[in-house]
Amino acid sequence: QIDPKDYTFSGLKNETVGRLPGKVAGQQFVIQDCEDCKIYIFDHSATITIDDCVNCQIFLGPIKGSVFFRDCKDCKCVVACQQFRTRDCRKLEVFLCCATQPIIESSTGMKFGCFQYYYPELALQFKDAGLSIFNNTWSNIHDFTPVSGENNWGLLPETAVVQDYVPLPSSEELKAVRVSTDAAKSIIPITRGQRQKNSDESCLVVFFAGDYTTANARKLIDEMTSKGFQLVQTKEVLMKAEDAHRVFQQSALEFIPLLEKGPVVALEFNGDGAVEQCQSTINEVFSGTKVFVSESKASASQDVDNFYNFADVQMGM
Repeated sequence: QIDPKDYTFSGLKNETVGRLPGKVAGQQFVIQDCEDCKIYIFDHSATITIDDCVNCQIFLGPIKGSVFFRDCKDCKCVVACQQFRTRDCRKLEVFLCCATQPIIESSTGMKFGCFQYYYPELALQFKDAGLSIFNNTWSNIHDFTPVSGENNWGLLPETAVVQDYVPLPSSEELKAVRVSTDAAKSIIPITRGQRQKNSDESCLVVFFAGDYTTANARKLIDEMTSKGFQLVQTKEVLMKAEDAHRVFQQSALEFIPLLEKGPVVALEFNGDGAVEQCQSTINEVFSGTKVFVSESKASASQDVDNFYNFADVQMGM
């Protein structure tokens, strides 16, 4: 028998509250009428609604469905979800991982950054919530109620540090969760998203499904970012043979047999010399693994467009 009280924070003031890993276990959660609170849900949930909260700092672990903020103001949040919506909100600052296009409605002063967070149970919670760490459209915001000449949302500064917005929990109970907000440890790869690219050269890399796909993708991200290249976007998606022809063009036949094993993971890197650097890193570090990588600077931007246009259609963006 489930007691709704175990899955609700309501009417709290000046409190630090939370749920430890394993305590929500995929249930729905409700947060309402809280003021000046620090709230941490260190578990996965089905859906979460947050209503009439003021000046709260909120961490929400992976949400299988939607998170919906209504009538909230001056809140700072770290959120991972399938769908993100706000209505009648003012001044929310959100470090977001969202699998679909985030939607704001009748909301102003909204600021978004890329989700950065780590604790040991988080990777498994993403799996339990059916979320991929590579599907994150945090900066691709759809404003349902735009006002001519005004911008209701923007991006947080690139230098924004999660801990300055949502500090680590200070209560003894919640300190037991070994949280790190170090960007290098983040479970979600940190992407530039819709920010202006530094270079007109990008490179597409696609890893095919296998035991080490995630580890290989993370390794390449570490190698490339350590050399000063920027990760623009990532995507994990199923492909069919006809998609391969559209995306991989001449080399499609080589990759089609690999598509049956499961979804591919695609990465876009940006920076002068990105193509050459991706090619040489893949030859050195991943020899023996079949990887698609753009052939030349000339074809790379078309590769990126081909893949992400296909992926957006797949994801219903």
